[in-house]
Amino acid sequence: MTHLKRTLLILGLALGAPSAHASGLPVYTVVAKDGRLDPAVLQVSAGVRFKIVIRNEGNDAVEFESLQLRKEKVLAPGAQSFLVIAPLKPGSYDIFDEFHPDTSKGRIVAR
Repeated sequence: MTHLKRTLLILGLALGAPSAHASGLPVYTVVAKDGRLDPAVLQVSAGVRFKIVIRNEGNDAVEFESLQLRKEKVLAPGAQSFLVIAPLKPGSYDIFDEFHPDTSKGRIVAR
């Protein structure tokens, strides 16, 4: 892999860019750790179904949640799981960790 391709890949992951998945769904990864979600903003394509992989790399349980999307997932420390999100209309959708509500806020932006 060339240096340029490696740099673009790292930059894309840092910005919440999707990775390829065998099912054909775009896959985004969110890491919960120390009361934070990383990345805090996921840029997704409106009208496209997608998958969010959630990894809890912290020492406490987390509850990844979106009231607007009616989705929630509780994960023990070190656990990983996923949610499949139906195609979204353009807009912004709040996400947060209910167990760390003051520090762990983010959003999904569909364009």
